[in-house]
Amino acid sequence: MAEDRRSMYRLNGVAHVAGSIGDEPTRCIYSVRRQQNMPMHDRIIPYLERAGLYHLARLNSQWFWLDEPLVSAFVERWRPETHTFHMPFGECTVTLQDVASQLRLPVDGEAVSGCLGEFDTYIEGGRPAWEWFQDLFGELPPPNKVKQMTVHFTWFHERFSVLPPDANEETVRIYARAYIMMLLSTQLFGDKSANRVHIRWLPFVANLDEMGRYSWGSAALAWWSAYLPPNDGKEQRVISYRLALDRLTARDIVWEPYSALDVLAVVHPEILTEEHSRIWRAVTSLIYFAVIEWHQVDRVVPQLGGVQHIPEDALNIDWLHAKDGRGGDRWFPHYYRDWHLHWGSRLDAVISIERVADPGPSADYLDW
Repeated sequence: MAEDRRSMYRLNGVAHVAGSIGDEPTRCIYSVRRQQNMPMHDRIIPYLERAGLYHLARLNSQWFWLDEPLVSAFVERWRPETHTFHMPFGECTVTLQDVASQLRLPVDGEAVSGCLGEFDTYIEGGRPAWEWFQDLFGELPPPNKVKQMTVHFTWFHERFSVLPPDANEETVRIYARAYIMMLLSTQLFGDKSANRVHIRWLPFVANLDEMGRYSWGSAALAWWSAYLPPNDGKEQRVISYRLALDRLTARDIVWEPYSALDVLAVVHPEILTEEHSRIWRAVTSLIYFAVIEWHQVDRVVPQLGGVQHIPEDALNIDWLHAKDGRGGDRWFPHYYRDWHLHWGSRLDAVISIERVADPGPSADYLDW
């Protein structure tokens, strides 16, 4: 039994925020800053639609209040061994269904991967990074706006904020590339600064018509799982939320919030087709360049309408969690070949779920 406990909370030396609760009981994360002033011109909308990013771009114009103490209380319950939040009533997690329903991002498609900058070495037709940048945007940012492989957000915003009224289609494409670079770097895959645009996106915006074939949803979910902002804030509400989560039971949970009629009324019909929704049930890898996570939906079956029984052991990817998320500049589809093969065979990993009128954990599962 002692060995079972050790394996369940193995972590292999990976630090966990829950370890600081005793010393810092009000420890709280800070949210990543979001850029709210990105201009979206009507003429670039068709490119955003084809890329599957238009709904995300529309959300950018709205301000979402983030309850940081509540998020912190959930973060404490995240277990990287099982890729789920551990709650009194069992497990839950953020799934591809959540990403598709809330952000309307495509979840099926090719993995978002490649390299971080050596485009002329790894990518067919790729040119040296800054030479390629100038070819795609018509100019280079000044040296004081460049840091390693990133460009300061302000340069993009100042340079591409006003589309000339007489712009030809090639100019419109340049502005579309700039908008997508800003959207991806500061909204979907933002870091703790949220003010720098990474040039890893050059191969993607080089061919705007092909951007829609990527699984932006699975990449976003992989990045969300792997990245946490600094944990040095102080919030008394963290304690209250922690206690509230401790008292939850299975009967307090709305397992299928997306099945409500008022929610279905605003969900895009395409998301609900079997062609797309089956991916929600895939136990497979989630890939974002050097970041690899695992979509462990077999442990959260009630979220997809079924009964949760005792699950199989979760896949051990502790060594990936121990990485810093950057991993150097290499060709990640080759370096992480096995994980890319997992994603490539995702349809073979779709689990069957018997839907019931009252989803939730089984008695055996709760005892376990």
